[in-house]
Amino acid sequence: MRKLCFVTMTVLAAGFASSASSVPAKAGDYPWCTQGRSLGYPGDCSYQTYEQCMASASGRDLYCGINPRVAYAQDPRGRRVYRDPYRDPYRQW
Repeated sequence: MRKLCFVTMTVLAAGFASSASSVPAKAGDYPWCTQGRSLGYPGDCSYQTYEQCMASASGRDLYCGINPRVAYAQDPRGRRVYRDPYRDPYRQW
């Protein structure tokens, strides 16, 4: 009975550990991408620094570019509201 409980706990722990570590990383949110004919656009966007990107592109006929997801990301502050600077605040429209 003791062996059965030990085996069950071991299998459950191994299953939990493998499922917890199999979460994919946030691919595509890094600022630098290797780009070229073989990779297309936007390319392999898995580099945190320009130096990492250039080291990976070296000798592979690739170049480094800015990740479009990072470059064209939405402003985190939200939508801006336009206010007319010439409007008289005391005038009733």
